[in-house]
Amino acid sequence: MVAPAPASSAIPPESASAPGRASRIHVEHVSHGFDTPEGGFLPVLEDVTLDIAPGEFVALLGPSGCGKSTLLRLVAGLEPATQGTITQDGAPIVRPDPSRIVVFQDPTLFPWRTVWDNVALGPQAQGTLKQGKARVDAALQKVGLEGFAKSWPHQLSGGMAQRAALARALVNDPKLLILDEPLGKLDSLTRIEMQGELVSLWQKNGFSVLLVTHDVEEALFLAQRVVIFSPRPAKIVTEITIDSPYPRHRDDPKLTGRRREVLDQLGLAI
Repeated sequence: MVAPAPASSAIPPESASAPGRASRIHVEHVSHGFDTPEGGFLPVLEDVTLDIAPGEFVALLGPSGCGKSTLLRLVAGLEPATQGTITQDGAPIVRPDPSRIVVFQDPTLFPWRTVWDNVALGPQAQGTLKQGKARVDAALQKVGLEGFAKSWPHQLSGGMAQRAALARALVNDPKLLILDEPLGKLDSLTRIEMQGELVSLWQKNGFSVLLVTHDVEEALFLAQRVVIFSPRPAKIVTEITIDSPYPRHRDDPKLTGRRREVLDQLGLAI
């Protein structure tokens, strides 16, 4: 399975003529932690500084529980950082916003709503569904579910349910797509297929992407840059640019070399 090819710049070619479709995210000296029930403090992130260019696809790798998903929550505006600042296009991120959409590992579709109605949640919540019905149809078409609009979530396969979750995100025309292990529960063949579709959606829509994954091959296949974190409290160990052109082939010797480099940085050298 290979993915379609973007231009060498961060912003894919189809979106390059449409400025404003992707956000720049800047994380500046962010530290974060949580109060414990015993009255202590658990540090999770330590002095993290990270810049995501408009239209860039960035993947975060690190040990389980190190704080990668916590950083996603901060970028999404779901909670404020203990220290430091996070900005979107220069403006502080202080709350959730439709321009930043999170897709989780679990599709979290409402079982009492059809696929179409699940995808329509965003426009409905914003009071724009009456004029936004075409956007819902277009989002379903982008992920190949136009023929399942009237289906119920229990009638979908795992891959189809995750496509519905992606359509629910795309209908909001996000400037930043935040992906928290979105393919983690899929079988290997469906996961490979969805990886190619993610790249295709990114290219066609031109948004920035911030992905958390534990799959080294997935990070190398999808991202333009891989950021590697230390164990908790997470610090950035290194950043590796993946300059292999798209479409990428999984047996590309260049990617194999990058895999060894990433595993070495994770302390898993083979």
